Amino acid sequence: MEGRLVLALILGVCTAIPCHAYYSQSNPYVPPAEKVTQLHFFLHDTLSGKDPTAVLVARPNFTTAFDNTPIPFGSVFATDDLLTVGPNLTSGVIGNAQGLWASTGQDVLSLVVYWDFGFTQGKFNGSSFSMFSRDPITQTEREAAVVGGRGEFRLAKGFAQLKSYFADFTTGDAIVECNVTLVHY
Repeated sequence: MEGRLVLALILGVCTAIPCHAYYSQSNPYVPPAEKVTQLHFFLHDTLSGKDPTAVLVARPNFTTAFDNTPIPFGSVFATDDLLTVGPNLTSGVIGNAQGLWASTGQDVLSLVVYWDFGFTQGKFNGSSFSMFSRDPITQTEREAAVVGGRGEFRLAKGFAQLKSYFADFTTGDAIVECNVTLVHY
């Protein structure tokens, strides 16, 4: 009986203490003026060598004719690719693209990519934007969706025009020219 009395007392005290709301009164949202930013840089995606920037983290458990490719269907890679001003690594590193890509094309080599493009130099140091899109890498030119951002690119939306500057389908290494249009606040 004494245990029930203590429990009732505890419950009574807990319900007597006012709960603090986890939210505040809503106010109408007035967005700041939109900005449009154009970016141009090169992404270096390297699967080969002793210091790759993209590494296999999952692979399908079957044997097919695709086993001879560096990117078989169903493979998932984690990336930390360098972003540079020009196509050469010596042109100046401005950031990196961290994320994942998966080989999703059964008949034609195609990827689904999620990358967060983070900048470590210049005006946009500390800011990033995110891309989540299909990337049919056998096409020289393609387009990808920008789905968000942070820092200077908060609430970003837009698109990236990707162009293969260099691609080695034997090793899987590639350099991609990126022209990005961001609409942000």
